Amino acid sequence: MSKRIDEQALHQQHYAEIRDKVADDPYARSLGIRLTKFEETVAEAELVVQEHMVNAYGTAHGAVIYALADHVLSVASNAHGKASVGLSTTAQFIQAARPGDVLTARAVETKRNFRVGFYRVDVLRGEDIIATIDGVSYRKDQYFVGNEEN
Repeated sequence: MSKRIDEQALHQQHYAEIRDKVADDPYARSLGIRLTKFEETVAEAELVVQEHMVNAYGTAHGAVIYALADHVLSVASNAHGKASVGLSTTAQFIQAARPGDVLTARAVETKRNFRVGFYRVDVLRGEDIIATIDGVSYRKDQYFVGNEEN
């Protein structure tokens, strides 16, 4: 039987290493997404909607809003140093965003076990929720921080 890992302690002991790993996302960086909060069960990031990010109607393309939400989902699901990948998401787009709008995505872990994690992501413009995403992550066997016993 394998030893149970204290993931809260792992997060605390390797906080900087984990944060550096999850924040190093070339695609998010290319969109101008900036990680603003990283905790054990919460992640937040910001994006300023640019002119080239709009659709034919002049509003933020859904893919841009989704990319912001997906980034914080990824950050939150990997916060314990265990390699995790997206398994499924369900998105609801509620309001439009326009160039110049500052969007904030907040992922909150609602449940996690050895194999899966469940998350709620809200995308906000100020205090207004413009999209919500429910996400499930698949938690692989390996940890990307810690000792060889992981």
